[in-house]
Amino acid sequence: MTRSTPPDYYAILEVSEKASAAQIRDAYKRAALKTHPDRVASDSPDREQRTRRFQLVNDAYYTLSDPTRRREYDLQRGYYGRPPAADPFTETDDAPGSGQTYSWAWDHFENKNGGTTGGGRQETENAQFSDAFEEMMRDEGFSEGETTTNQQGTSTVWGMVGAVSGGALGFIVGNVPGLLAGAVAGNRLGAIRDTKGKSVYEVFQELPQDDKARLLSQLAAKVFSHVASPP
Repeated sequence: MTRSTPPDYYAILEVSEKASAAQIRDAYKRAALKTHPDRVASDSPDREQRTRRFQLVNDAYYTLSDPTRRREYDLQRGYYGRPPAADPFTETDDAPGSGQTYSWAWDHFENKNGGTTGGGRQETENAQFSDAFEEMMRDEGFSEGETTTNQQGTSTVWGMVGAVSGGALGFIVGNVPGLLAGAVAGNRLGAIRDTKGKSVYEVFQELPQDDKARLLSQLAAKVFSHVASPP
């Protein structure tokens, strides 16, 4: 693969070239959960490969979620006439070995206009996934702004202990990791925040790696259970 040849972002997200914006977003949620590096231990030999795949999934969503970028991408694909790859993720092997893998999307849409890879790309990835993460938590039965005081034990997860106080933000005054685990297990929590008013994703980022892996695995199981057939 040359660095001017676009990857098959449709294949990476497992959607058709005629997929709607909603289908692309749903596919991104599933693909991001499937490839997220935090689903394995920090010292896992699979973490580097998962990180590369997660970055490519984010590149695909970055490109296809924006109508202007998607049109330009489709033109580039047509120009190069690249045949479909048996495994579109093999393209992540073209890596410079300096932190993040090479990104066709970032190079084409940002660098050519004078931008640089690195911080901007990482911030975009974080923003995309954090937005989808919050949305998925709500999609699993959590209603923004509800007041909830219902906690149940989840000894098989982290032995949840904690309580949610009233108010539109539903501040957590107890065990934050446990409460998030309980959310994925099926509790209705409303808008989940810790005592400092952080977002669910910000709280997630501060969890120990093992807790992150469990939470993402549980959330993935919930999300994938709703998919009757591949997109």
